[in-house]
Amino acid sequence: MDAGDTGWLRGDPGPDRPAAHTVAVPAGTDLAALVAAVGAVLARYRGVRRARVGAVVDERLAVVGVPVDGGARDLLATAAATGSPWPAPGGAPPAGLLDVEAGVLDATSPADAYRPCLAPLWPLTLALAGTTLTCHHRTAGWSGDLVAAFARQVVRVLGQVLADPDRPLAGHDLFDDAERAAIVALGRGPGGPPPAVDTIAHRVARHARRRPDAPAVSCAGQRLTYAQLDARATRVARALAAHGVAPGDRVGVCLDRSVDLIAVLLGVLRAGAAYVPVDPAYPAERIRYTVEDSGVALLVGGGGIDPAGLTAGPDDAAGEEPAAGGPDDTAYVIYTSGSTGRPKGVCVPHRNVLALVDATAGDFGLGPADVWTMFHSSAFDFSVWEIWGCLLTGGHLVVVPHLVTRSPQEFHALLAAERVTVLNQTPSAFAQLLDVDRRAADRLAVRLVVFGGEPLDARMLTGWFDRHPERECRVVNMFGITETTVHVTAQTLDRGLALAGSRSVGRALPGWRVYVLDPDGRLLPPGAAGEIHVGGAGVADGYLHRPELTAQRFRPDPWAGGRMYRSGDRGRLLPDGRLEHLGRLDDQVKVRGYRIELDEIRQVLLDDPGVLAVAVVVQTGVESADTRLHAYVVLADPAAADAATAADAETAAGTATAVGARAATGALAEVRRRAARMLPDYMVPATVTALPALPLTGNGKLDTARLPAPAEPPAPAPAPAADAALDERIRAVWQRVLGAEVGPEDNFFDLGGNSLLALRLLNELRDQGLADLTPRHLYVHQTVRGLAEAIGAAR
Repeated sequence: MDAGDTGWLRGDPGPDRPAAHTVAVPAGTDLAALVAAVGAVLARYRGVRRARVGAVVDERLAVVGVPVDGGARDLLATAAATGSPWPAPGGAPPAGLLDVEAGVLDATSPADAYRPCLAPLWPLTLALAGTTLTCHHRTAGWSGDLVAAFARQVVRVLGQVLADPDRPLAGHDLFDDAERAAIVALGRGPGGPPPAVDTIAHRVARHARRRPDAPAVSCAGQRLTYAQLDARATRVARALAAHGVAPGDRVGVCLDRSVDLIAVLLGVLRAGAAYVPVDPAYPAERIRYTVEDSGVALLVGGGGIDPAGLTAGPDDAAGEEPAAGGPDDTAYVIYTSGSTGRPKGVCVPHRNVLALVDATAGDFGLGPADVWTMFHSSAFDFSVWEIWGCLLTGGHLVVVPHLVTRSPQEFHALLAAERVTVLNQTPSAFAQLLDVDRRAADRLAVRLVVFGGEPLDARMLTGWFDRHPERECRVVNMFGITETTVHVTAQTLDRGLALAGSRSVGRALPGWRVYVLDPDGRLLPPGAAGEIHVGGAGVADGYLHRPELTAQRFRPDPWAGGRMYRSGDRGRLLPDGRLEHLGRLDDQVKVRGYRIELDEIRQVLLDDPGVLAVAVVVQTGVESADTRLHAYVVLADPAAADAATAADAETAAGTATAVGARAATGALAEVRRRAARMLPDYMVPATVTALPALPLTGNGKLDTARLPAPAEPPAPAPAPAADAALDERIRAVWQRVLGAEVGPEDNFFDLGGNSLLALRLLNELRDQGLADLTPRHLYVHQTVRGLAEAIGAAR
């Protein structure tokens, strides 16, 4: 078997020592049957259909390919005819010892103390002597517990092979009932909150009655107490009802960050409806699609109902409180990227949100003394945790203005001024805050940092622990999915885990369940990588208007009842029950914390009448800010196609070459502009490159290895002499940050710039003594020349 991903071996980080584990095997076991059993188990661990197992008998060495889609009879017959479980000489050639992860050998010897050579031939070497199977391993490569489990599984499959050699090896069961139950229990969160009997709005109203004068929400100088927030939400609910909104309806909310945004969201829930958050920064076409697809009864903001008409009036408004539905009613519908080329709405009921808060409040110590920030867009499900995690536990929610989220300096100052105690961040955003915090004189009051939205490189936290020791600030890495209500697992990190670069996202939350399954939907043993499935309290009700997709992704949970969500994420359960997240299995990627599907970007580009074919790839950099999306298109314009053909002499030889930038600049610019009108900024490709044809493999699939480097903009025009020196210095910084040629009139964001790269650019401009700017300057002056003029005027 290939020795590629060996992370599942989980050896002891201490001194490397030889070790052995011995088990009994059925009488009559021969080497061929053992090779078949080992191959079947290895294939399950590695997720392959053909396992490669090393084998030695009579001093002959070979690597045996064990196809698990077939039975063991052919392998056994070969062994009977040739005396070995591999083809006779002249068949499969010997292979190097490092080509396989595990192997077997004939250890028949009159001495009981037989050892294979001076050390095991392979990381795991199974020696067969009569009815005794000895598993030799190095402790730095394999843990003793995993070796013991692996040996049990081999023996169990071996019995099935001997009993039924015609049964496909992939169909053999690795576990007995007790071991299967133990694996299921391993992924189950401890205990669980009681079933919800009320709603989000009821819970918040309870806090308003108990602590009416406590601060509830603030933003940019505006503050509401719990009594004022409750009264304003009640007024919104009545106004919605007056506009015809009924319980069970959906209401679109397209508002900038403000205290009114929170009041409107709560008011929608108070009216018994579900809110559909729409980010007003999204392109008009995407907003229109979300509104039309969700079938909202009313849109607040974004060209719909003016929120002032819903929230205006005295904060002590009296009257009968509108009915707010029950825990099984939908609380919100959040749209996520869709593999069908269109976003899909995820329907999440009240009970899920209440279960999430109830499952974490005690462990995290959440309560009225806490001050939270709402840093993320209401259309990003991380905001569900920020808003309701705070208000359902009686805390004070500080809504962060959009431009402040783009300035780490201003955000850090806000954290200090508001004495924020609970901070929720994507790793990308937190990386920018780290640099500011390291240089800041103000000490933050943050006692809890929660990471989510994208994978965390824990090594970045060592500097944070220098200023905020674990005893003062708890740092938690959480894995979650929109379809499972924000968070699924939690891992508290310390300096040791940070130095080790731990990829653990921890154990399942109380009430949640985690399974790691193979492509056939069977449980995998601890340590083996497969697809993460999530069951329990957080599983959403499905996709809005997508019954087929719901049936495909939300499946029956055969071990605990109810449903589980097939995540598309790759991971492994560790023997102690913690989950390691290993990335995506499909076409989804994370860009700046947002989960996106490349197919959605492809579909938008293909909808352009000027485009015939599209490929979209993601380029992952060392840091999150360096992650870029690049698109490759075949243009329908004959002139552009002719230019592509003329410039592409290498394509005929089998290598794709980018069309010259000048030949297709206008058409490509229009393609990208149209995509920007349809897609949020984090989904707009940094570059669009024209090709005469997409490179294909022999079986007709896209050959990404033959895609050329992304096209660069045309050579810049020279700057006017008066500003040449300053322009040139600024342009040089832009080129280093963007990794592309930049002209004086090129737009930073059109060249693939994003908010994280903007921060890097401004930091470098400051470090070189050119200017100390905020992100506002770059959003207003988006070209080299415009920024140079602004700097010159300031000087």
